[in-house]
Amino acid sequence: MTVRRPRRYPEVGWKPAATIPPFGGFTAGSPSGYRATMPSGTRVAQLGKVEKAVSAVERVCASAASADELLEGLADVVHQVVPHDGSTWFGVDPVTMLATAPARVEGLEPGLCDTFWHLEFHEQDTAQFADLARGDGTSALRLMLDDRPTRSMRYRDFMQPQGYDDELRSVFRTGSSAWGVVGLYRDGAHRAFDDDDVEIMRSLSAPVASALRAHAREASSPLGPSSAPGMLVVDRDGRLVFANAEALEWSQELWAVSPILGLVDGGTLDELGPDDRGPAVPTCLHALVARARAVAEGRERAPSRLRLRDRRGRWLVLHASALSGRGGADDGSVAIVIEAAKSSEIAPIIIEAYALTPREREVIRLLAEGLTNSQLAERLFISPRTAAVHVSNILAKLGMSSRTEVAAWAVRSGLAEG
Repeated sequence: MTVRRPRRYPEVGWKPAATIPPFGGFTAGSPSGYRATMPSGTRVAQLGKVEKAVSAVERVCASAASADELLEGLADVVHQVVPHDGSTWFGVDPVTMLATAPARVEGLEPGLCDTFWHLEFHEQDTAQFADLARGDGTSALRLMLDDRPTRSMRYRDFMQPQGYDDELRSVFRTGSSAWGVVGLYRDGAHRAFDDDDVEIMRSLSAPVASALRAHAREASSPLGPSSAPGMLVVDRDGRLVFANAEALEWSQELWAVSPILGLVDGGTLDELGPDDRGPAVPTCLHALVARARAVAEGRERAPSRLRLRDRRGRWLVLHASALSGRGGADDGSVAIVIEAAKSSEIAPIIIEAYALTPREREVIRLLAEGLTNSQLAERLFISPRTAAVHVSNILAKLGMSSRTEVAAWAVRSGLAEG
């Protein structure tokens, strides 16, 4: 994860609020004055601003050599078009919606990472990422709550202690699949996010999601090595109380400087403040633990499981569950298992990454069996011409030039298993 100091606002087109609004919310007559500090232009001007923002983001997406470089460029562009004081950027597993990598945090306190993920999975609140992924995709806190932010537990427990007074959240998605999320924060000295800000962030969803999806495809070696699983046990206070040798080895594969090594003597997850040591060190561990506890309490149904590439591009899987019995669920202990991903486990994320349709997946499986177009047509009850179109579309999506190449890739990726 990458963390940066709070940014300064662009001088052009930005004015601080005349008065700092109280954290306790607004009275009926306050909102208009609060949002009038930077009047929006005409609708034509707003559309032009949206188009410029999308163009700038598309340039960043096209030039970024890595996922981390992508987030760095996006953060710079977004800060110019939607000024803010702090931000969180996370890539997510499109199947489980758990944060993975890349990740970037600006202007937020590392010690509140556990609070952030606890609120996301344990409490009902407005504009949680999973709800945005299923719904409108973008939301501003004060707009949603009619300028009464204290109705939000996230505002009271996460934002207010850091001096933030408004939040804009957005999910980056292609179709129904989410590939990343962002949260932007403004302090009380600046105006609240408005409809224009929401429109800009919503317009960036598709190009950013497509770029994150493209980086998810770029694994030099799809599967991790065959090795024994590693296990960690974390207690309710975030202290590492057990780690086997395999877990230490796996953590070194994931992060340049293993954070687990620093916790073996009783450190806590909160000591894993975001820095430049590697991708998403605290994020995925905090998210896994929070989701596992929420599942154990019946608050979440989605599994606490995510796929993550290590520093060499190999797929690993991390999954967590609350322990039962003595020293288990009652005191919040959670076990985290780290192991090489099986082909069947990475197949779903590969399908999402390449936007393969159900029919295309079926054709790929049959290509792995060595079928010709005529045989494909007979097996699928379609015409040979339609079969040829499917094969052509698959080659284009995968960036490959032959059926043999597709067949070999299907075997390596687990798609040949059906």
